[in-house]
This record gives sequence, structure tokens and C-alpha cells, in this order.
Amino acid sequence: MTLPYAKRISVLLAPHERAVFKKLSSPQRIQNFLDSLPINFEMQGETYMSPRRVLAARQAHCFEGALFAAAALAYHGRRPLLMDIQTARTDDDHVVALFKERGLWGAISKTNHAILRYRDPIYRTVRELALSYFNEYIADDGGKSMRAYSAPFDLSRYDPKKWVTAGEDLDSLVADLDSSRHFPIAPKKIMRGLRRASAIEMRMLELEEWKEPRP
Repeated sequence: MTLPYAKRISVLLAPHERAVFKKLSSPQRIQNFLDSLPINFEMQGETYMSPRRVLAARQAHCFEGALFAAAALAYHGRRPLLMDIQTARTDDDHVVALFKERGLWGAISKTNHAILRYRDPIYRTVRELALSYFNEYIADDGGKSMRAYSAPFDLSRYDPKKWVTAGEDLDSLVADLDSSRHFPIAPKKIMRGLRRASAIEMRMLELEEWKEPRP
């Protein structure tokens, strides 16, 4: 008999890992835990760490944080869902973990800035939730840079050994997410006429939670 997905994750975890996951029994608790972790500045090169490696390193960037959140949600019997936000070439993509409460969508997010953060479950659709990030997504030149968002990307299609406790970087999973179905924000004619961010909006981008360590 095939074990439930939550149980399949549980049996893979070491006792100290299981103790952490057990405490993360709600989206808010997961978000609070991620907020306590320093940002992974990838000082030794690009990484895509599994939740096990995040626990060992005690740091994470947006993809790693979203993946960890999805694993914690799955450990407690929820669907492990990601949403990928794609941007113009002048900016970086972002990834969040999705969850549902009483039929409404929310998101867990790991970021170093005052924007693109946690979303309470108040959104009727994934599109509503995705659009809540639009005006926050500002490139260094002041342009609104969000271009598309993915359909919920269900990690339960993957063996948890391949992503929850994997020892290698998860480049292939990132590629799968990036190539999954995405939806444009608006028609191209609308996107070409977007107003640039104001000076005070640009100042918001300067706020950082964690300072990059100097060599």
C-alpha cells in the first residue's frame, strides 16, 4: 500500500528535522520561521537547496524558502504548491508557496526586502493573489517588471526524495517550474504604457532585512 504523501515525507526526515517540521503547523508559523533565517546570498555560487539543506545551512533565498514552506505544508497534509512570478529581463523572478484557507488563497514568501512578502488568505483566485504583487515589483530603473505568473505547481507529482531531502542542487526542478504553464499579467499594449515608480516607491527598494556579508 502506498503511504500518504505527508507520511512519505515524515519517514525521510531525521528526528531533529521532524521536530522542526512538527512545530510549523500553520502558514503563519512557517512564515515566521523563514523570516528568522538569514538570506542566502550565494556567496560561493548559485544554489537551489532542498529543505533538508536549508535546515542544515540555516539560510535560504526565495526559491529555497518557497520549497521549504511547501515541504512544511505537505508534512501537515496540505498540498505542496509553488507559484512562479516571471519578470522582464531587468529584474529577477520570484517564487512563493501557495496555501488555501476556507477556500481563499494566501502565499508564503522568503525575501530580503519590504515587498513581495507573505500574503494573508483573502484572495478568491490565484490570479488575484498574483496581481497583489504587481505594483510592488519594481526594477532598478523604476519600471514595473512583473510579466507573468504560473499556475499552481504541484510538487506532490515528485517523489519527496527528489526535492525534500535531496543532497544536490535542484536545477531540474527549477527548470520544470520555469517551463510550466504561465499566464500574462495584461496585453502587451497595456504593458508598454505602464507608469514608472515614483521616487518614494523607489526608496522602498532600499530597505533590506539582512545585509550582505562583506568578504
